[in-house]
Amino acid sequence: MFWKRKQINWKPQITASLKIAAAAVISIGLAGELGLKYSATAGIITVLSIRNTKRETLKSAVNRGLAFLCALALSAVCFALLDYTLWAFAVYLLLFAFLCLCLGWGEAIAMDSVLITHFLGERSMAPAMLCNEVLLFVIGAAMGILVNLHLHRKEGEFTRLADEVDGQIKRILHRMSLWLPKEDKSAYDGDCFEKLEKALEKAKLCAASNYNNALFDRDSSELDYIRMREQQSVLLKEIYANIKAIAYLPKQARQVAELIGEIERDYHKENTVEGLIDSLDELLLEMKGQKLPESREEFEARAILFYILMQLKNLLELKREFVLNKINDAQKNAQE
Repeated sequence: MFWKRKQINWKPQITASLKIAAAAVISIGLAGELGLKYSATAGIITVLSIRNTKRETLKSAVNRGLAFLCALALSAVCFALLDYTLWAFAVYLLLFAFLCLCLGWGEAIAMDSVLITHFLGERSMAPAMLCNEVLLFVIGAAMGILVNLHLHRKEGEFTRLADEVDGQIKRILHRMSLWLPKEDKSAYDGDCFEKLEKALEKAKLCAASNYNNALFDRDSSELDYIRMREQQSVLLKEIYANIKAIAYLPKQARQVAELIGEIERDYHKENTVEGLIDSLDELLLEMKGQKLPESREEFEARAILFYILMQLKNLLELKREFVLNKINDAQKNAQE
């Protein structure tokens, strides 16, 4: 058996590693220059504070800061009642872990507890030791935040991934236009939807990263775009299932196939699809005015074709609503 090796993009991995290492070293060096005890802890705090986006980094720092204040209060009570013993630390850790898990601060348990062990080792919570631990925390967390301030939106990357999503959808539509008029659809598989789902997932991760890397002027248009494409993906899967279900081919099948081909050709980001919706409505009117089916098979096939047209209309209306909302938002921003 031959295993497929996962292709790794080394450049961002090397950059991230250098960033983490440099930030940790700077934190340790700064803590050492200030004469702080346990200066290496500042580097560990920096490493644990670095996240993939600015928003995640800030949120993590705030949560850990609040948790650290709680840890100081709980440890002070436990050490005062049970002295600087292992039992005192155990009681502190039990209470602190419970508090953090209840408040969603689970990531702070290990880091803040490492700082508390310094009190246990020194058998003291004197002002000098308190100041030492607070400075270690501030240096480590601040360096983690500073390292991530350079992160920015990857608009070019999202554009590339969104184009890949659009390309997959166009290929799906193209296959639909080819297979709908064919009687034998046994070779018409749904592999194309797996490729679409993978492309959507990559674009969604990039859009979420871009959104979380904007602290103030946060634009959700990329996330809205992906949501729209996800909804369209669901409709396309339903259309695929209906195309596979057609056993009898009335003349209307070729008309619907031609419309799908027209949608594929005009499928791009900025198209409001008004013309496509008009073409679809015209075909619906034409089909309603045609002679009634003469057999049960023809009736069932035409019913499925009509349903496919309604699904296609929903697909197009999702796109029209997205583009019109985008235009309206742009006009509002220009007026402001």
